[in-house]
Amino acid sequence: MKKIAFTLLMLLTTLNIFAQENNVEMADAMRSDGKIYVVVAVILIILFGLLFYLFALDRRLKMLEKKSSAKN
Repeated sequence: MKKIAFTLLMLLTTLNIFAQENNVEMADAMRSDGKIYVVVAVILIILFGLLFYLFALDRRLKMLEKKSSAKN
């Protein structure tokens, strides 16, 4: 019961945070200059690169696991 009450309290706290006004001058300036799209593109490239690396690593690990289980 305490865990549920604590979770609800935390959810209500975050709702209060999201209700505040978001006026970030730097983001507004980047959006008006069109530079925000460059930032988003760079973040997406990094994210896709990390995902590709993780999938390639997973594939290599599966191959190594198959080789080690075949030897035993």
